[in-house]
Formats: sequence, C-alpha cells, structure tokens
Amino acid sequence: MNSSPEFSASATSSARDVKVRAPELVGRRWMNSGGKDLTLADLRGKVVLLDFWTFCCINCLHVLDELRPLEEKYSKELVIIGVHSPKFEFERTVEAVDQAVERYQVEHLVLDDPDLVTWQAYTARAWPTLAVIDPEGYLVATMSGEGHAAGLTEIIEGLIEEHSAKGTLHSGDGPYVPPPAPETDLFYPGKATRLPSGHLIVADSGHHSLVEYDDDSATIIRRIGTGVRGSHDGDFASASFSEPGGITVLPADLAAEVGYQLIVADTVNHTLRGIDLVNETVTTIAGTGEQHMVGAIDNVRGKPGELGRYDGPARGVKLSSPWDVLFVPSTAEVVVAMAGNHTIWSFDPRDGTIRILSGTMNEGLVDGDGESAWFAQSSGLDLGSEGEVFVADSETSAIRRLDPATGEVSSLVGVGLFDFGFRDGPAAEARLQHPLGVRSLPDGSIAIADTYNGAIRRFDPRTEEVTTLARGLREPSDILVVDSGSGPGDVGAENGDSSGEAELLVVESAAHALTRVKLPKDAQKVDEGALTTKRPSTEIASGPVSLTVSFTVPAGQKLDDRWGDPTFLQVSATPPELIVSGEGGAEGLSRDIVINPEFAEGVLHVTARAAACDGEPGGEIPLHAACHLYQQDWGIPVELVDSAPNDLTLDLRGA
Repeated sequence: MNSSPEFSASATSSARDVKVRAPELVGRRWMNSGGKDLTLADLRGKVVLLDFWTFCCINCLHVLDELRPLEEKYSKELVIIGVHSPKFEFERTVEAVDQAVERYQVEHLVLDDPDLVTWQAYTARAWPTLAVIDPEGYLVATMSGEGHAAGLTEIIEGLIEEHSAKGTLHSGDGPYVPPPAPETDLFYPGKATRLPSGHLIVADSGHHSLVEYDDDSATIIRRIGTGVRGSHDGDFASASFSEPGGITVLPADLAAEVGYQLIVADTVNHTLRGIDLVNETVTTIAGTGEQHMVGAIDNVRGKPGELGRYDGPARGVKLSSPWDVLFVPSTAEVVVAMAGNHTIWSFDPRDGTIRILSGTMNEGLVDGDGESAWFAQSSGLDLGSEGEVFVADSETSAIRRLDPATGEVSSLVGVGLFDFGFRDGPAAEARLQHPLGVRSLPDGSIAIADTYNGAIRRFDPRTEEVTTLARGLREPSDILVVDSGSGPGDVGAENGDSSGEAELLVVESAAHALTRVKLPKDAQKVDEGALTTKRPSTEIASGPVSLTVSFTVPAGQKLDDRWGDPTFLQVSATPPELIVSGEGGAEGLSRDIVINPEFAEGVLHVTARAAACDGEPGGEIPLHAACHLYQQDWGIPVELVDSAPNDLTLDLRGA
C-alpha cells in the first residue's frame, strides 16, 4: 500500500524528542588532520557533519561538490568528516584512499573506515549517507543520497543559533590540516584523444584544464584553461573547467559548420564545451551549469517520478556529470555517457539539441531497449567496426554494447551492481573491477581500462573470451591505439611478450602520466577470483514486510504536489524471486512486500525520490520558487531470520 504525500513528509514526534548520543568515530586512520587522531570529544563545541562516501560512487562525488560551499560558509562553526566506507576491494587499500582524497581535492577531515565499523555504528545502508551531530555530541539528523544542501543549511544555521544562545558553540578554526599538493605536468588525467594533426589532447582533470601534446605525446604544445576550477567561457587563457573528462573530435565539415572542432565533457560543471582550436576559444554548448536530478520538473513531459522524456535545446537542459563523449558518424550525433544519472544521451551539434538515448535513470545492469535499460555510472565510450558503441559501465564492472540509433543495449561482460573481481576466461564468468575506458583494437577485439585492477584487459567478440594485456598500472582510465615504437613509460616484462606490431597509449591517471604499453603476442590469463561487495546484512523476517522510507521536508519547503504525488518508490531484488509480491515502481514512500521464505539471503534494491519546492506547508508554491529533488538508491543485503522484524525503515531525510 502506498502512502500519501502528507504521510510521506511527516516526522514522528518521538524521533524529535529522544536525544541520541552520537557513536564514537572509529577507523583505520585519520587523514587531513596533520597526523592527529581525533575523537568526538575533540570536536565538542562544533557542528559535525559526517559524510559516508566511497570514491567510486558518482552520487558521493556530487555530495562532495554540494559540501564545498557549506564548509566555506560555516568554516568557523562546522567540521565536516568524510567517513570513507569502501564498496570495491581496491577502495580498501591505503594508497587508493590517499589518491582519492587528493584527486577529488577533499578539503576536510577524512576517517578511513575500511571495515565499516563507523558505518555500522551509524546504521548507514547506502552511499552517500549524511549525519549531523550537534555541539554537545548528540545525533540530530540523518539522510541518504544527494541534493540535501538546502536542508543541511537549515539544520546547521538552526544549531548555530541554538548553541550560540546556550554558550555551547565554539567558533574558530577546526582541526583540518591541508596536505601539500604535488607538482606534476598532469594531475589525475582522465581521458585523451588524437587530433587529425597527430597531436594529442588530454583532459588534465585534476588541473581543471586540457593539454595539447605533440605527436610523440612528450612535449606540451599548449594548455587550454586557467587551471583553476571554474566555468568561464572565452579564450584559452581565461576559460575554465571543472574536472573535464571525455573529448571527441568532429568531422571537418561539421566543425566548420558549428564553429568548433572538439566537444569536451566538463564533468563537474554538468556541461558540454565546444573547443575551437583555430580561434582558441571555449564555448558552453550543452547544459545549464546546474545538475540534473531524477524526477526534477525541468524538461519532463509527464508526472514527476516517472521517466518522462528529457530533450530540447541543449543550453536549456540540465545534465548530470557527463563523463565521456563520442561522435557517431552514422547518426551525425554525439553520444554522451551521463554518469551522474546512469543514462546515455545524444547531442546534435547542428541544431543544438540534446535528448536521452537510453536508460531509465535507475542504477543497475538491465539490458533492453532505450526506455527499459539500466546503466550504472557509464564512464567510457568507443565506436565499434559495425557502428555500435561500446560502453564501460563502471559501477556494474561491465562492458555494454549500444545501438546508437535505437538506444538498445546488451551486456558483453559483467553480471551486476555488486559483482566484480579479476578473472579471465569466458565472458559469462569473467570479472572486471570498475572499468573507466574502452577502445576498439585493429583486430576487432576490445581493450578495456580495468581501472581498479590496474590492468588493460581484452574482450574478443569472436570467442567471447576475456584476457589480460597488461598489469601493474595505476588506475588506467583511457586507452588510445598508436603505432609501434618506443617511448617514455614502456611497461616492462611483467606484461608479457611486448613484440607486437601495435602499442597502446594508456592514460595512467594515478601516476599522472601517459604510458606506452606494447601489445603482447600472447595475452595473459588471470584468475584472482570473482568477488561480491560485502556489507553488513540487515535481518528481516520472511513473509509480509512493511517497507517505509522516512522523509522530513526541510523548513521553508513543501512537497511539490502540483502534478500529484511527488514521491516515488521502486523496489526490486537479487535474486528477483526473493520478492513474491510488491516489486516495481509506484508513487508513495511506503510499500507492503512479501519476502520468499525459500531463500536465506539476498539483496533488496530500493530507489526513493521526493520533490519539494520553497514555500510554506498549506500554501501555494511561488511562481519562481527553487525546487529540490531528494533521491537515493539502496542495495541492502538482507538475511532472513524468523525472529527478525517484519518492517524496514530507510532514511531519505530524517530529522
């Protein structure tokens, strides 16, 4: 049974009346603290915001950007702590966490929690989860997902006012200590492409700029952008980017018509930028600069909470973390891997329009036509010999095949959102770990930047086998095919016989380098196992279970009920047979489901959304009110126990 909007937005009085002491913060080590270990007692007198994140998660990266203005505005009263809680095995390693904090320029404390000790203490069930602790050490709010900046502002300002009056707020510098920044030509580069001139263009993501190299990829010709995070259009010296990603080259005739030769996915600005190499200018060609969030009113034909169709003039449509771009000759359009909402879009440079091509905005691995397929943080694109598009779908550790004309998708390698590993062999049994790049090879096979395995893998569509071409790389994120020849950064004997006729140029992101890898005659066959993401299980009873998502509307906002119920709940399971009834999507934030008693365990997949706008409860929403979309995807491991509760409550936003 679905709840009404009024019930969905209510908060129980008992939740507000009971004061809960925040659990202690326990982990492997503290980062950005100048080497000091901290306790909650050390933070007494400050408002503390915990951000449970993992660096593979695009929603977590969105939250990092949402928190930047808060940590600047409330720098004297607020302490933000990122509690790093890993999903993938690679994310458990010390070096990987260090690199992630550096890569994403995290300017607050980080508690490294590889064993999910603090995660469990705060009953977190999803990435990202946020928790607010008052200056006296009491837990006052929890919420999941992104889009909470306005609500957090309200909570923080309320706590500052309350504890200033009580004398329990200590204003002043916090314990954050900035680490030294490395000095390198490239800083966590993301993607690269070859120009018709033979020069190389690299997205220097960490330096918020593009770099043009000469033919041998050794000498810098020029840099595009100031190197400071921003979104300014203009000449190369004054233009700015924010963690730019994929780059694609337009055909000469089309470039002459539209006035730019390159399109860049400006990831954190949620835009596409046109680069005119002749006149040395940068222009925004798609996106408003604001992040598109699922279910938002803008550009939706249909009710909030349904997919609708998102299309129109590209400068008027909000995008969400475009990660890669690819010009497709057969359609004369640019395919966009829209990592931020798990979809594939298509941009037409001639008429300046953009539209969803494939994906429902649900996160997972589901094949099918463009309106039923699911992706999970699609991050790499390349064109196949038959005009198909290969997609590196990072969060499902999968390689997908996309028809750019219809949006239909099928999976080549990969089985699910929580399944990964390092295993070669038949594609159905092979495992990758968060691949970010994909490239067609001259023999018709596909090279894969298997990022978290530090490897270059190959999928052969003729034999449907996966093998390994190179190992020992540091977070490879993209691949180019180049002619044979030597150059700096050649991979050594660990990678097998390197006497092949072609080379790969690998964007070795965590090494801040471009690395040449010679293709071996005989690829390796590796089997280090197939893994599944391990998180603490939630015990529930089999049979009827009441599922509720708690959502409290922030002060100064009301549910946006202009088009009906603005809340939405999608429920599914792995295996699908775990749920006897109650699966699927519908309005409301509560659902009665029936759990199959024949299973001992499984995973419940829950997606919740709620739309609210500035305005007073009971009143009208002002014409130009700011609207907000709150959303979260949960993948909850469950263990069926007869004596366990027959209800499950999740916090979208609880206060």
